[in-house]
Amino acid sequence: MKQARMLPARGSGAISKGCGRARSMVRWCALMLLVAPALAVSPSYGAAYSGKVIDASTQRPIEDAIITINDKTVRTGFDGTFKIEGEGDALGVRAYGHERATVPLSRLAQRGGEIRLAPFEPKGLYLSFYGVGSSTLREAALQLIGKTELNAVVIDVKGDRGMIAYKSSVPLAGQVGAQRVTTITNAKALLERLHQAHLYTVARIVVFKDDPLATAKPDLAVKRANGTLFRDRERLAWTDPFNHDVWDYNIAIGVEAARLGFDEIQFDYVRFPDAPGLKFSKPNNMKSRLGAISDFLAAARKSLTPYNVFVAADIFGYVTWNLDDTHIGQRLEELAPIVDYISPMLYPSCFQFGIPGYRIPVQHPYQIVFLSLQNARERTGIPSIRFRPWLQAFRDYAFDRREFTRTEIRAQISAAEKFGSDGWMLWNPRNVYTPEGLQLNNPACGPSAPQ
Repeated sequence: MKQARMLPARGSGAISKGCGRARSMVRWCALMLLVAPALAVSPSYGAAYSGKVIDASTQRPIEDAIITINDKTVRTGFDGTFKIEGEGDALGVRAYGHERATVPLSRLAQRGGEIRLAPFEPKGLYLSFYGVGSSTLREAALQLIGKTELNAVVIDVKGDRGMIAYKSSVPLAGQVGAQRVTTITNAKALLERLHQAHLYTVARIVVFKDDPLATAKPDLAVKRANGTLFRDRERLAWTDPFNHDVWDYNIAIGVEAARLGFDEIQFDYVRFPDAPGLKFSKPNNMKSRLGAISDFLAAARKSLTPYNVFVAADIFGYVTWNLDDTHIGQRLEELAPIVDYISPMLYPSCFQFGIPGYRIPVQHPYQIVFLSLQNARERTGIPSIRFRPWLQAFRDYAFDRREFTRTEIRAQISAAEKFGSDGWMLWNPRNVYTPEGLQLNNPACGPSAPQ
């Protein structure tokens, strides 16, 4: 997740459960929803179903909600209505800024086809490959979630070193050594526990930075000009973003995470390495890089369609400002039509060159977050709710070495909330979090942590 070295101007860029839990219970009850009766049977597509999606809180129709039945997808109109044809046992329903829901077709014809989705803004923290497996770090994080406004957790499914956290059924994972170490004993049980606590769960998948796969299968790896394996500053090898076998492997991991029950699949390191003079299986230019990244994400989204999960991509902070692809294959205009959420890493420490008007970013965390998001929205034309930024919860390393505590963390959160993003996520690579900068819950309203 860390943004590595940012590039200069031509490209640039080096991360009240109480009362809130009571509200979550209302939201989850609202998901016992209902759709319209089947309309007709089509010889080629099966039955046709129609309904209307509304906000469970405001009772207003939700435009652009996503309705799926197996691999078929439609969007609701401005009035929240939809019609979809297909065969299956249930409809998947989700909308930006809301909880997703599964509607059994056996519930058709109830409540006149009305589907209610509860509004929800994930406010999360990150648990790494090792952090989620450490009872000390994991339980401390869950205790903090229970005491504060936090209501979501981002978990490394495939971490920065290419290891998959739980026992995977993807054959290639075992073949290349991505299962040498696992840190989650029972992924299904962990997710059940988190969902019982009404937490939103995000599966983080590090894509093209993949040392086990690149080392075991050099034909899939990025090379140096002399033909040797490229390794980055951490001595880790990368896979070739043009290679479809690499795509298939990561997509299979994403599908497995969706089947386990994660609410969102978040692709990180979905980019080219930021190093010069590298060799790939295809010509390396901006057009080809943009095509590789956007085509991978489109393929991933298509494969994930039957599982009704949100799909997100993490991007460099400077991508919100740069008009080119930052020499890594990331540009807002290509990403916005594909993923549900864009998650820029707006850590002030990673803006080594500042932004217009703010040369020392760590002195202006609010402006870094707000202006970066505002710039991204203006460029893409998509609503604020399609963004969910990563915020800095670690010590500065690029400027004055300041600790990011109450003032800096709250400033970033305030900026994201003023902008109107669909929540936010805190990044600390050591997985050490404190209540500083977070709103506390009223302890009288409910239990202090997931049990």
